[in-house]
Amino acid sequence: MVTRLTEGLRAESLAALPEWAHEAERDAIVRTFTFRDFNEAFGFMTRVALLADKADHHPEWSNVWNRVTILLTTHDADGLSIRDIQMAQAIDALI
Repeated sequence: MVTRLTEGLRAESLAALPEWAHEAERDAIVRTFTFRDFNEAFGFMTRVALLADKADHHPEWSNVWNRVTILLTTHDADGLSIRDIQMAQAIDALI
């Protein structure tokens, strides 16, 4: 079972992900990505979908034309887990 991050690990992990914001109410992290156009945004979503499927850890997300907003949290842990941090790092590596 995946466990929720401790306060210390959460703070340390978030410091290493400066583009991601902590959403305290849901104990989640969120980031909005902006691209040149819809095709570029959709291509990014496809690459993220492949990563997420491989990791069996799927984001909550939305797309409006050239913007993609991704929220990561682990429902089984009722908040942030190492899986969210690893997924955020993998997503950031796509940019």
